[in-house]
Amino acid sequence: MESVVRKYKAKDYKSELKPIWCPGCGDYTVLNAITRALAELALPPEGVAIVSGIGCSSRIPAYTSVYGFHGVHGRALPVATGLKLARPDLTVLVTGGDGDGFSIGGNHFIHACRRNVDLTYIVMDNQVYGMTKGQASPTTAPDWEGSKLTPAGTGINPFQPLVVGLASGANFIARVSSSDPVNMAQIIVEAIRHPGFSLVQVLSPCVTFRPEQAEWRDIVRAAVVDYTDDAARAARRLMTDDGFNVGKVLFKGSRPPYRPEFERANGSIAELESKFVL
Repeated sequence: MESVVRKYKAKDYKSELKPIWCPGCGDYTVLNAITRALAELALPPEGVAIVSGIGCSSRIPAYTSVYGFHGVHGRALPVATGLKLARPDLTVLVTGGDGDGFSIGGNHFIHACRRNVDLTYIVMDNQVYGMTKGQASPTTAPDWEGSKLTPAGTGINPFQPLVVGLASGANFIARVSSSDPVNMAQIIVEAIRHPGFSLVQVLSPCVTFRPEQAEWRDIVRAAVVDYTDDAARAARRLMTDDGFNVGKVLFKGSRPPYRPEFERANGSIAELESKFVL
């Protein structure tokens, strides 16, 4: 007798909590794209976990019906790594922003790429700290004068997440725009299916503190080249890219995911606890 695969809809992955992002925030469509992707993959909600850190985009676990963990600032990736290694049967996604992921979480980002655990990291990049009222973030252009803390710009070159991710060992790299949720959902499907550490950068405007980003919808363009599995070729493309080529996978690697073998623990929980008694 053949087993019947249950069909899911995007709403099956949404919680009863209503998002409280600002009107026009790109994170609304990212949430919709994630739930669409999970529905297309027909993943049971109890078989999925979403881990986040701190920031506007890190609220996503609360708006879904899957397992969720809202961690501390910059620590989403190590939490997700531990979860995936302990529960390899789960599909583990990580959501966050450019401040959370590339500033206080920057070192964790590099080593998560290097370890290549089978995670999908979706970063909503708006080049600003939105939750803390508009400071420059690691990906902010050096001449942006919109923050009272850096009224003459930061004068610092922006962090290049895809270049750093590639150099550190990410196995899948893509860039999408929140203005195209249907395509974004398809890219997320590919990212989840691809083994190893998958990095998806989403250009997700913050129209409250970066109102000029409303123009991103007209600036972004479909990437004209297909993905490459050659890291050197991908590096040349990314180093000469202006950051607005979107909608395609840029790199797919073939490194096997990190999956250590664990011995099953023997003994009871009481015996384990006794070892920690002071």
